[in-house]
Amino acid sequence: MPYASQSDGVPSPYAEGPAPPPRRRRGRAAPVVAVLATVALLVLVGGAAVLYLLDQDDRTPVATPSGPAPAARTDPPEAPASATAAAPSTPAPESSTDPRFVKAGQCVRNDGPAGGKPKLLISDCAPQSYEVLRRIDGATSGEKDAAAKCAKVDGYTNWYFFDSELDTLDFVLCLKQR
Repeated sequence: MPYASQSDGVPSPYAEGPAPPPRRRRGRAAPVVAVLATVALLVLVGGAAVLYLLDQDDRTPVATPSGPAPAARTDPPEAPASATAAAPSTPAPESSTDPRFVKAGQCVRNDGPAGGKPKLLISDCAPQSYEVLRRIDGATSGEKDAAAKCAKVDGYTNWYFFDSELDTLDFVLCLKQR
């Protein structure tokens, strides 16, 4: 019996069974959930990256001199030749002994253990110190790169490089032992 008919012989529209439920329209919850999930993921990844980069500040520089390390200096530092020049009208900021701030013409000394990793500190130009002949800022790939860069500098005896995660902080120092 394909169709049930009403008493007047016209097929009934309800005789085929229940009508399918109306199509449910997608709400706006799905895009909102997707956006919130994306934002949460970006916050987690960004936070992890910040923690990683902050942890990198504690790394020691990777460096190797091309010659023997000098003995630690035990004599008192001499006054630099520029100390007799007129004092500037504004006070100079406190100087740092960190080699990241050294400039060509300044001197550094190695306070690291003999035969170990060098620990350079900006110092007065005295015996057993190293004069910075040239500072080369920019990405460095290590010992071979530092040696190649300093090979173009006349009179250098040693080199030092600082290699960090951020290539903009890398530098090579071409040094002359005094």
